[in-house]
Amino acid sequence: MSRTFVVDTTKSKHVRLHPVSISSVKLTEGDFWAGKVQLMEKVTLPLQYQIMEETGRMDNFRIAASKISGEFSGFFFNDTDIYKWIEAVSYLLAGNRNEKLERLVDEVIEEIKLAQDEDGYLDTYFTLSRKPDRWTNLKDMHELYCAGHLFQAAIAHHRATGKSSLLDVAIRFAEHIASVFGPRKRKGVPGHPEVEMALVELYRETGERKYLDLARFFIDERGKGLIGGNTYHIDHKPFRELDEIVGHAVRSLYLNCGAADLYMEIGDKGLWNALERLWIDLVTRKMYVTGGAGARHEGEAFGEAYELPNEKAYAETCAAIASFMWNYRMLLVSGESRFSDLMELVLYNGILPGISLDGKEYFYVNPLADRGGHRRQRWFACACCPPNVARTLTALPGYLYALSPEGIWVNLYASNVAELEVAGSRVKIEEKTRYPWEGLVEFKVSGNVSCSLYLRKPEWCREFSVSVNGKVVEPVLENGYLKISKNWHDGDTVSLNLAMDSELLESHPRVQDNVGRVAIRRGPIIYCVEAEDNPGMDVWDLEISRDRDLKAEHRDILGGVVAIRGKGYVADPNAWERLYLTIKEANNFRKEVEFTAIPYYAWANRTPGPMEVWIKAR
Repeated sequence: MSRTFVVDTTKSKHVRLHPVSISSVKLTEGDFWAGKVQLMEKVTLPLQYQIMEETGRMDNFRIAASKISGEFSGFFFNDTDIYKWIEAVSYLLAGNRNEKLERLVDEVIEEIKLAQDEDGYLDTYFTLSRKPDRWTNLKDMHELYCAGHLFQAAIAHHRATGKSSLLDVAIRFAEHIASVFGPRKRKGVPGHPEVEMALVELYRETGERKYLDLARFFIDERGKGLIGGNTYHIDHKPFRELDEIVGHAVRSLYLNCGAADLYMEIGDKGLWNALERLWIDLVTRKMYVTGGAGARHEGEAFGEAYELPNEKAYAETCAAIASFMWNYRMLLVSGESRFSDLMELVLYNGILPGISLDGKEYFYVNPLADRGGHRRQRWFACACCPPNVARTLTALPGYLYALSPEGIWVNLYASNVAELEVAGSRVKIEEKTRYPWEGLVEFKVSGNVSCSLYLRKPEWCREFSVSVNGKVVEPVLENGYLKISKNWHDGDTVSLNLAMDSELLESHPRVQDNVGRVAIRRGPIIYCVEAEDNPGMDVWDLEISRDRDLKAEHRDILGGVVAIRGKGYVADPNAWERLYLTIKEANNFRKEVEFTAIPYYAWANRTPGPMEVWIKAR
């Protein structure tokens, strides 16, 4: 069985939790996430490869290897789309062998190998005629960003298959980079962070200390003005002095991932303190209710505190993925549920909207209000998001659990069978649930071991109950996890029942776009109202009462969802004879209506029309 970890902290000294291999967890047929992973295998990954051939991304490697003639096409960082696709397929192969996809990955790797320069350098944009320009513009040209994605793909492929074909390529390139950059060598900082976390993971995979030292060098050099000293590149201050999350959202969050990885290995409290400050700034001032990050189209950037426009929200899919990655690392360090809570929020409501229900189209930008013109696309010229979504979803089984010397931690709920090793014993856990639609989660243990089982109590849950072998117990609540300690034996069962109520959320009063509005949440799901489900009204005109009941019901739409029904009011705009009326006059033109809300992740999969997350309230 492969040990395919997304982040391998098994030897890291400054962590609370260790990962579980993707191959150790098998999602159960019919589970919510099992369907998404199957979609990646059957539809998304084969189609992505087809499109990468159509758009010249693969030919860039063939041109670099002089196999065919031509000029580089596309954005200068297009190599990374291939690398993320390889990573996605590798995670899939870790849990489910697919000979066709494995052969295809092997063929792609051969093309990559042939494009590598004799000195180990690999970036098809800078091959041949642009060779003199290598490493001359770190601020803009993404060479180290491309390298980072190569390293992560190579590590995933090696862990999943045991093959070193791509890892050898990555090591050669890493050796080249280490020969160029570092103390007493060339100074430099990547304009787009990514290589930092990749270098730490390469250190974990190979044991080569120089890669860890190089990651630290790139983080320590940031903030010295080597790439301009601006907030967009997060180069305005040394990392340990950062107190506000700013700049390009994906760059900022990827940098935080790298700093968290570095902290796990060296235990530098300055790094951890900065990460804590940045996390608090994100979740209390700059994060959408969906977990989305990045308010501004200009610079794909974070805005000021409480600057969270809805219709003009950027909330790039890649930024949501970066937040998920960062929170996973923070969870591994701390064992605190505030981080796994945010992982869950982002996963269902920030990442999942980025791909259509049929697995064929994508959102780059994720607004929280729309008139019907924003639709998913088959691909983008800058196609960072599609393979990023794929690699996140195929790796999902590896995020569900974590381990510590004390026991087993359940971070995300899904039906699965997991074979784990804890306290020196092998344990099988069979988990059954209809989550996220229902709050009952049942576990059956096979094996004999003395340890604790830690069940995350979601932040959204107000009431819950836990029973062991049919008897109600009161577990200890530790850092947001319900701790159940006992000598486990074959056939032991645990039942966790999370009250899953529909509720209205109100945002901070300084979020101007949301004043006088509410959002609907049920369990981990954020809802929206969309035209398709609300004929005869414009959902932008809908008002709902704060004290009216909301009803949840299973609906056989959008792949099967729980929808929310309620009563509200709609003003008839055609009845207004003037631009302004008194409140008394305006009330004469309001009528009571029944509305339906659907999960936000599922919007824009049907007939185009208006959509809204934050609904006017009265």
